[in-house]
Amino acid sequence: MTDTIILIAPFAGWLTPLEAVPDAVFAERMMGDGFAIDPIEGLLRAPAAGEILSVPASAHAVTLRLDNGAELLLHIGLDTVGLGGRGFTAKVTAGQRVRAGDPLIAFDLDAVAEAAKALITPVILASEGYVLTLEATGRLVEAGANVARIARVEPRETTRGESIERFERDVIVDAAHGIHARPAARIAAALRPFVAEVAIVTGTARANARSTVALLGLGVGSGASVQIAGIGTDARAAVDAVAALILSGLGEQGSTALTAPAIRSQGPVCASPGLAIGQALQLRAADQDVPEDGAGAAAERVGLDAALAQISGQLAGARGAAAEIAEAHRALLDDPELIHAAGEQIAAGRSAAFAWRAASAQAMTAIRATGDALLMERVADLKDLERQVVAALLGTPGAGVPALSPSTVLIAEDLLPSQFLALDAANLAGICTAAGGPTSHVAILAASAGIPMLVAAGEGVLAIVDGTPLILDADAAALIIEPGAAALSEASERLSATRDRRARDAAEAHEPCRMADGTRIEIFANLGSVTDAAAAVAAGAEGCGLLRTEFLFLERETAPDEEEQRETYSRIAATLGDRPLIVRTLDIGGDKPVPYLPMGAEENPALGLRGVRLSLARPDLMRLQLRAILRGVPAAQCRIMLPMIADLGDYRPIRALLAEVQAELGIADPVQLGVMIETPAAAMLAGQVAREADFLSIGTNDLTQYTLAADRGNAAVSQRIDALHPAVLRLIRLVGEGAQQAGRWAGVCGGLASDPLAAPILIGLGITELSATPAAIPGLKAAVRRLDMNACVALAGKACDAASPAEVRALAREALI
Repeated sequence: MTDTIILIAPFAGWLTPLEAVPDAVFAERMMGDGFAIDPIEGLLRAPAAGEILSVPASAHAVTLRLDNGAELLLHIGLDTVGLGGRGFTAKVTAGQRVRAGDPLIAFDLDAVAEAAKALITPVILASEGYVLTLEATGRLVEAGANVARIARVEPRETTRGESIERFERDVIVDAAHGIHARPAARIAAALRPFVAEVAIVTGTARANARSTVALLGLGVGSGASVQIAGIGTDARAAVDAVAALILSGLGEQGSTALTAPAIRSQGPVCASPGLAIGQALQLRAADQDVPEDGAGAAAERVGLDAALAQISGQLAGARGAAAEIAEAHRALLDDPELIHAAGEQIAAGRSAAFAWRAASAQAMTAIRATGDALLMERVADLKDLERQVVAALLGTPGAGVPALSPSTVLIAEDLLPSQFLALDAANLAGICTAAGGPTSHVAILAASAGIPMLVAAGEGVLAIVDGTPLILDADAAALIIEPGAAALSEASERLSATRDRRARDAAEAHEPCRMADGTRIEIFANLGSVTDAAAAVAAGAEGCGLLRTEFLFLERETAPDEEEQRETYSRIAATLGDRPLIVRTLDIGGDKPVPYLPMGAEENPALGLRGVRLSLARPDLMRLQLRAILRGVPAAQCRIMLPMIADLGDYRPIRALLAEVQAELGIADPVQLGVMIETPAAAMLAGQVAREADFLSIGTNDLTQYTLAADRGNAAVSQRIDALHPAVLRLIRLVGEGAQQAGRWAGVCGGLASDPLAAPILIGLGITELSATPAAIPGLKAAVRRLDMNACVALAGKACDAASPAEVRALAREALI
């Protein structure tokens, strides 16, 4: 058998490295190494001799086994499976032998280009034990030109005298819950930059540190001593990285505050506080049947990879409380032990769905064997992902949740995160599960949504008949079945008191917000649509502190024209009435790519061409947007805000451009132009900037990541992101002082503005406007009305001198008692 195969270009086009493909599944090599070609002709040819393994019915891709045993996937365009075969004609069938250059698939170049996300075609090496060497990229190649070679590599033993680093460290796991799903995912993420093999050892047990599943199987609890062992050229650095993560607490906040209550066998446990009165409804979900036998190892592996990528992509869109849970689930989908176990099943002839279920079952058994109640809560995560991946493979609906009647108390053996997210929250009064735990991921979601939830209630609750009246008192960890009149009366009174408080907050939210000493604090809302504007007005917002205009530009093939933008801005302005509208100009870049705005790949998009930097590079886009804003929003209501300002050099050119556009449109009335403070540079120069800018508004999300040098999209360090860090607070203080000295106002429109606990600190630092999510506005206004300015200033001073975010929170809680 030939060990090395030369690959030729399957068609003429632009040869690029795989990371240039605008799809994370390919660019991040989730499916394997390879390259890509952006074609200029509509015929895909064989890059080498081999056997056709599969051609899907949609004919948009083909898998090929080369003569050295390596398997290739050639995937024409991106998201082309959705075309259902339109524009594609297969020239080969499975089992057919082809030579290099033989036609594989013909396609209508123009039709596919118009319908697909992109025409760029990845060529993926889908086999282990081979290495791909690519010729020079970034050039036009003709069909048949040599572009790469694939060589078989045999495992080798270390040669005599070769230096292979071995390094070990012993550490104590200080995290409140030990190494559970989220910390395990962070450990795996921390190792991505390294090549060394790293293991976590406890007693006689050993686990691959890159595998979330293997780490969970160790059952490492809080206070346990573990050894981190590495072998490889960068073993010391890799081990030190994991040790630093463990010693920092694995990203788990406040160990004592997060300590889980003991799960008592005699009764349920509170997972999310609150009180509910309603009728029982049993949720009985069943696994789908899956075929045991597969249709060939290569085809099944491609199918599994596609399903994993599909679910991972869906999880990437999670927001709020679901975002961190989604990150842990994505780590499980990328787990090497799970994927290896599934791959063994596929190699044995099993279908991808059968293989994934078998691998998941094996992992769940290992976790249950630890006997650790906390870790066993992670079994639900594996089960959730198993069902989602199987559903993707079978092309059938996933979780399958029932329709809910008003005031439903849902009862289940356990509830999966995907099932919870599919429920109609408006009709869901409460949840009670027979199993589960108070720190499960679904418990976190329920608490975030304000849904009372009991867990570990025992098998008896599964016998409750649908429609049975219930009182679910999560605060008292009690489920009352068929309650009497007295119990119903007492529970109703408590519910009524809670509703009255919320109604009072909601009613008072429509009044201007003043502190207890009379100080005026504006409470605005962050918006991303016309619907958001209506919700903000209903919640009592006094204006819009941040309109994210990029919602108009993302997820589309062409940029919105001036008239579309004008019409949208006008509708939002009209919905707000005469309330101020702060429109942030376009904030996209390498981290939010759009197909109609070609941008080169950036190693670190957060530090690249984004925000106002892109606007300065593309003044045509900025001019058009400024025209649309000024035409759509009355001058008296309009305020414009620039993102990612570093200094006045970023501000002044846009100020000049705004003046030009105002003159073009004949607008004589002044229009405020302010800046977002998102960089430490802008915070430190706030006084200087405020002398020219009309207002300052702090984006705490980006300011925090830049200040703490922690990428909020990187699971290995994202636990360090905390906007109440004293270093961030000191920068906010500079902004407040600079704005006051220049006679300007300073606000906060980042995530921290929605937290009532942070309000007294921000106000004490000189902030006079808070722009929050619409749902947070009534509670935020109620909290601000109880504050005194002198007390806020004193608290802010202590917070800036604190040693950690945890100490800041403790100070804030003590001050608010």
